[in-house]
Amino acid sequence: MAVTDRVNVFTAIALLLISTGVTAAVLPEERADSMYHSYSGGGVTIDGPSILVRKNIDNKLSLSANYYVDMISGASIDVQATASPYSEQRDEYALGADYLVDKTTMSLSYTNSSENDYQAETVGFGIKQDFFGDLSTLSMRVSLGSDDVMRNGDDDFLEQAEHRRYSIGWSQILTQKLIAELSVETVADEGFLNNPYRSVRYLDPNSGTGFSYQAELYPTTRNSDAVALRAKYRLPYRAAVKSEYRRYADSWGISSDNLELRYTHPLESENLILEGKLRFYKQTGADFYSDLFPYLNATNFRARDKELSDFSSTAIGIGATYLLPERWALFDRKNTVNLYWDYVLFDYDNFHDVRVHDGDAAINPGEEPAYNFNAHVVRLFWSVWF
Repeated sequence: MAVTDRVNVFTAIALLLISTGVTAAVLPEERADSMYHSYSGGGVTIDGPSILVRKNIDNKLSLSANYYVDMISGASIDVQATASPYSEQRDEYALGADYLVDKTTMSLSYTNSSENDYQAETVGFGIKQDFFGDLSTLSMRVSLGSDDVMRNGDDDFLEQAEHRRYSIGWSQILTQKLIAELSVETVADEGFLNNPYRSVRYLDPNSGTGFSYQAELYPTTRNSDAVALRAKYRLPYRAAVKSEYRRYADSWGISSDNLELRYTHPLESENLILEGKLRFYKQTGADFYSDLFPYLNATNFRARDKELSDFSSTAIGIGATYLLPERWALFDRKNTVNLYWDYVLFDYDNFHDVRVHDGDAAINPGEEPAYNFNAHVVRLFWSVWF
C-alpha cells in the first residue's frame, strides 16, 4: 500500500472517531474486533474477552454478531459485610441487522445474557432517517427485555422482571466543524427489581455490633427519563473536542447529572490517534434508601445498595489508536490496535464502611466513615477491516 494511501486510510479512521455518525445514510463498515476488558475496584475484578464481527450484503444489509464475557471474582463491600467472596461468569450473545433503503436505516437486534442465577433476553428495533441534504438525522429506537431472576442455594426461588426502553434523537450538522445532538430516553421497569442477595441493616441493641440485617425490598415498578445534549467541534489542526451533558430522574427519587469532555488528536506522521477524557457524575439517592434503618421492617420499601445512595464519581481516561504498518497487518487489510485506560474515583455521602466493626475500635452504628474507592478500567482490542 502506498504511503499516500496509508495516510488517507489513517485520516479516514481519525474522521470516523471524531465524527458522530451524522452523514449520508450508509451501512456500518465491515470489520472484526477482538477485545479484552478489565475492571478492578472496590474488591471486585471483572474481566473477559469479546468478539464482534460485522458483514455487509449487497450494500443493503449489514449483519453483526457479538460474544461478550464477564468473569467476576472477589467481594464488594456489601459481600464482605454479610457473605463470602464468590466467582461467576456472565456470557452474552448478540445478533444485529441493519437494512438500508435510500436515506432510511432500519435496525433489529437480539441479546441473550446468561449467568448461573440470572437470564435476560432483549429485542430491539430502531429506525434512522436523514433529512435536509443529509445535514439532519432523526433516530428512534424501542427495546423490550425479559429477565428471570434466581437465587443460588434456593431452587424454589424464581422471579421475573420486564424492561421497556424508548428513545428518540435528533442530530444536526450546524457548521462544517460543529455537530450537535439531542436525545431523550424513557424506561419502564416492572417486576422483581432488586438483588435477591442484598441486605439492609437496622438498629438492634441486642446485637454485638448494635445492628442486624434483613433482606432488601424494592417497589415493583420504576419509571425513568433522561435527556442528553452532545456536541463535537473539529479544531483547525484536525483534532476535535466532544462534550456531553446528561440529566436523569426516576420515580424512585433518584436524579443525576453527568458531564463528560473528550479530546481527540490525530498524529498522522505516527499513524497514531490520542484521546483524553474527563467525566463528572453526581447523584441523589432513592427515597427508600438508608444506610441504617431505625428498626426491623421500618418502612414499606428499603434499600442499602450503595448505587442507590447519594454519591459522586470522577473519571479520567486516556487512549490510543494505532494504525499498523502494512508489514504487520493481518490479511493485507487495515488493522488497528486500540488501548484505553480509565481511572475512576467514587465517593459515597451516606453509605458507611461497616467493616470497621471487625476491628477493636468502638464505633457506634451510623458513625462509621463514609465509603470511597477507586477503580481501573482497561480495554484493549484489535480491529480488522474487511
